[in-house]
Amino acid sequence: MYDFLSVGEMLIDFIPVPSEEGIVYQQNPGGSPANLACALARLGVRAAFAGKVGNDPFGHSCREALERSGVDIRNLILSDDYQTPLAFIRRDETGKHFTFYRNETTADQNLTADDIDPDVFDGLRVFHFSSLSLTDEPARSAILNAAAMARECGALITFDPNIRLSLWRSPEEARQVILGCLPLVDVLKLGRKDMAFLLPGMEEREVSQALYQAYGTQMILISRSADGCYAYVNEDHYVSCAYDLPTVDTTGAGDAFFAGVIFNLLKLNKSIFDLSSVEITVMLDFANALGSLATTRPGAIDAFPDPKEVVRCMERAPKIYPVSKESYWNDN
Repeated sequence: MYDFLSVGEMLIDFIPVPSEEGIVYQQNPGGSPANLACALARLGVRAAFAGKVGNDPFGHSCREALERSGVDIRNLILSDDYQTPLAFIRRDETGKHFTFYRNETTADQNLTADDIDPDVFDGLRVFHFSSLSLTDEPARSAILNAAAMARECGALITFDPNIRLSLWRSPEEARQVILGCLPLVDVLKLGRKDMAFLLPGMEEREVSQALYQAYGTQMILISRSADGCYAYVNEDHYVSCAYDLPTVDTTGAGDAFFAGVIFNLLKLNKSIFDLSSVEITVMLDFANALGSLATTRPGAIDAFPDPKEVVRCMERAPKIYPVSKESYWNDN
């Protein structure tokens, strides 16, 4: 029925926007699993999202954003008992910071296994989840059970930890739960901070080789923001540059990048083990174009481009090249 299904949180991001009166916060539907479903639907993929939001104005905004992007929402629940979670974003010289309004009263933490229709796994090609909704029960068990069911049905399993330590009881619990997911995972996407947290003191190559040896993860992607990405596929290493475009807001750029990879995996329709180096290189280039374009507009979901924009970017936009290939490799 679906090419892609993501399960987990959907929330409202409040993004700071300068105005004549000072900083105001603009409401934008988001949440990593929902972002990926929207980005892929915008690319023409049959995408669905399963999750729970509140039957409140914020939840209605979330539903409208999914529908506007073309995502199937038959497994989206608007709950009368729980509220839609919120996140406020703050930027300073050290980067981007999130303050979450999310607890036992918010809908995403109260997703249950019964909320997910088992028929959604029939013919499913890719199943995606992240770790934000794994912080508490019953959502943790519901999502891990769904991932196991998708794997049994032959779907490719993709995972972006998207770690937000402030939502976990302890760093130790976060590390244990996230690493415990990896035996289920075929394609893993990490940010640099995720990588440093899970396997501190290791460089990208060391992290990738360690995870492959421990869990057999077929494809490991490490996003580098404006510096592009690193990938470990079939025991080989790849780097790819981002595109030099005017940045307005980076919210959702990592999700857009990952959507670009998943889109190409669906399009190629072959085992990761059978991918050629050329196919992997083009895949990463496309993903970087998608991620770069997502930074040129505010918010996440409404910032995702359509296929024509991605192709035009790849054809015309300059890349952000390192000083030299040697320094690019030797720094990592």
